[in-house]
Amino acid sequence: MSKTGIPSLDLGDFLSGNKDLKQQFVNELGAAYAEIGFVSIKNHGISESTINALYDKIKEFFALPEETKKKYELKETGGQRGYTSFGKEHAKDSSEGDLKEFWHFGQEVYSHEYPQNVHVSEIPDFLKIGLKAYKEFENSGRNILKAIALYLNLAEDYFEKYIIDGNSILRPIHYPPIKNTNTSAVRAGAHEDINLITLLVGASAEGLQVLTHQGEWVDVTAIEGHIIVNVGDMLQRLTNGVLKSTTHRVVNPVGEKASTSRYSVPFFLHPISSMPLNCLDSCVRDRKLFEDITAGDYLTERLREIGLM
Repeated sequence: MSKTGIPSLDLGDFLSGNKDLKQQFVNELGAAYAEIGFVSIKNHGISESTINALYDKIKEFFALPEETKKKYELKETGGQRGYTSFGKEHAKDSSEGDLKEFWHFGQEVYSHEYPQNVHVSEIPDFLKIGLKAYKEFENSGRNILKAIALYLNLAEDYFEKYIIDGNSILRPIHYPPIKNTNTSAVRAGAHEDINLITLLVGASAEGLQVLTHQGEWVDVTAIEGHIIVNVGDMLQRLTNGVLKSTTHRVVNPVGEKASTSRYSVPFFLHPISSMPLNCLDSCVRDRKLFEDITAGDYLTERLREIGLM
């Protein structure tokens, strides 16, 4: 375990060309995902300049007047593109809205399935920078999924046909200062992610906690130069629970920190909608824990549960 509270790995080992280092990364990644579902990764391939430019632009966007931001809230997309206003999303087992607002960049593939990305006229290069970050996150996630495939004794390129032009989402989030410190609402209620894996660039403040299998909440703090990568429900279903989609939350700060904003940028790596999430035969020992379903149907089901559709 690293000082992040979760195992720390180097993606450079997997990409090094050294057979032993590559296999060591595969083994350690798989073991971490089977145990806690979260890792911290360095040499991930997302440039510092891209991250800094993205943070500058999202802070600029969220500082816009409320009526300006709401011009970009498009109900017809089910929250999958553009702006989602404060308090709209909630954990699937809660009706109380999270204390956050966010934006979605999506796949730049124009079809009947994916809505178009949204251009913000007040910030001309907002979309350009968001899409640049999207591609870097996507490429990093592809490499991590190659390692996961090898851990599962699948072909290294097993996920490729499912994630190229997949329904991934880049979500810059703003958690505004908390004005009512007596509220029972939290910045992000306890939840599991929907997708295959999530890549999170270090948040601007602490608050992320992971629930261990022993029932303890562990603080997870990003190290400079690292990203946090966790298993989502789709990958848990595919592996019949061998890889764990772990419950996590963002708790409210106390004292003076409650009066400050928090920003974070997760990338939710989704496959194409037609990908079957049927449990892999190699992961079924006694029985299947999950019913057969496609990624698209599962996503729709979950978006309804969290209030976005």
